[in-house]
Amino acid sequence: MSDKLDMTLMFAMHNALRRELEFIAKTAARTDDDPRRILATAVGWEMFKKALHIHHTAEDEAIWPVMREVLTGRPDDLALLDAMESEHAAIDPLLDAIDAALADRESGPEHVAALTEALADGLRGHLKHEEDEGLPLIDATMTLEQWMHYGQVHSTRTGPDTPRLVPWLLDGADEEVVALMLTVLPDPVRAAYQNEWQPAYSALDRWNARA
Repeated sequence: MSDKLDMTLMFAMHNALRRELEFIAKTAARTDDDPRRILATAVGWEMFKKALHIHHTAEDEAIWPVMREVLTGRPDDLALLDAMESEHAAIDPLLDAIDAALADRESGPEHVAALTEALADGLRGHLKHEEDEGLPLIDATMTLEQWMHYGQVHSTRTGPDTPRLVPWLLDGADEEVVALMLTVLPDPVRAAYQNEWQPAYSALDRWNARA
């Protein structure tokens, strides 16, 4: 990949999603309490779904349609875009199925564990596929202006969830990534992150570990 486009945000989001999949798997596997109850009331589960929905919706709106226009007549590249969109479409039914299983007192925790494993396998596979093939094609296809528009769409969709999802995104990220992400924020927003958002996020028991 030529790195024409700065994909720091993209990789930070992917890493955050992988991080949360680990928490989801651990929660679903707990034997000291009903994982259905724990996951159903976990703030982390709601944040994960929100962040994933924002991320995929922004891509569906501001990346794949733009690339389709440029890649007309290139069937192999268009097939890759089809795969990216199909992989997105397979995720939402799994999220819905997990929510239904969490509310179902009859199916048992094993059903939740199987569904979360399917989610982890599907999403991890998609993220790797996108990084290995999708992002190089994005870098070679989109202009800087188009890429910045995608970032704006992503930011707009985050909207009122920004104070919670920015520290969520940067949780566990390398210092260089955190510094780079904070650099682009206006001074008042950066101050809010340091003085309000980050402390509030750190106080959250996202996966009911303290319960």
